[in-house]
Amino acid sequence: MALLLVRRLPLRLRTGAGVQRAMLVTGAALTALFVLTAALGPLLAPHGYAQLQDGHGLFGSQQQPDAAHPLGTTIAGYDVLSRTVWGARTTLLIILAALLLSVVPGTVLGLASGYLGGRLDRLLVGLADALYAFPPLLLAIVMSLVISGGRSGLVGGLGAAACSVAVSFVPQYFRVVRAEVIRVKAEPFVDAARVIGAGPWRIMTRHVLRNSVRTLPLIFTINASEAILTLAGLGFLGFGIEPNSAAEWGYDLNRSVADVTSGIWWTAVPPGLGIVLTVLGTTLLGESLTDLADPRLRRRTGAPARAVERGGDDD
Repeated sequence: MALLLVRRLPLRLRTGAGVQRAMLVTGAALTALFVLTAALGPLLAPHGYAQLQDGHGLFGSQQQPDAAHPLGTTIAGYDVLSRTVWGARTTLLIILAALLLSVVPGTVLGLASGYLGGRLDRLLVGLADALYAFPPLLLAIVMSLVISGGRSGLVGGLGAAACSVAVSFVPQYFRVVRAEVIRVKAEPFVDAARVIGAGPWRIMTRHVLRNSVRTLPLIFTINASEAILTLAGLGFLGFGIEPNSAAEWGYDLNRSVADVTSGIWWTAVPPGLGIVLTVLGTTLLGESLTDLADPRLRRRTGAPARAVERGGDDD
């Protein structure tokens, strides 16, 4: 499914409406910029995320942007540019952790529930409904307190945020996969597999599963923004990752609140822009891919272009 969407991107750029084309291009560009920054963080960042000095001595607190520190330094003496770049790596880690902890359980439970049915199906549907009652951020705070007393290292902070996001995401993937499994298991090719003697496990994994997970990449692309905001919310409230364990945009934004009232803008703008642009990019990309995967939307957006072409031929 993901490869098919990638192949359709050039066609989407040619036939999509102006606003939809702009959303796709903007979302893809911002997301690519975020991923490249996270992947190349050690090469792009001039200093380490917890580095306070170099060969010339201490960086200094709240230093204005200059040649040595293009975005200045924080109140604790960290280089703002380095913290912002390293923060992208932490954000990418939370997205990957949330993917692992939510997509896999949600898919397995949805497959079993939709295919087997019965009491197991009713029980899992009830649990999925109950999990919707847990706010992700509140759950993340509780998990942070349980895991590390509210003062988290990289593993503890990412674990608390990823687990809380996964609890919110698992019911979504469960419901999507379950609905698709119920539809697919009634298809003729599944009945044919039963007739030739295929066992339930083989039918579930070889025939039903591969035809029931095509929309999951689209859902996760949209949900990635919620994972980013949960991690940032933890850091802003003081329950996130300690600065000497990893760089995190929410923590840096919290520490810069007092600076803004003093006219020191350079400590707050970079991490704030990092959060806003990353969430905006993943959201726009997810919405655009959803439109791309919907045949009805493709026909609707492609109709004006075809009508114009036919009108030109008639002339």
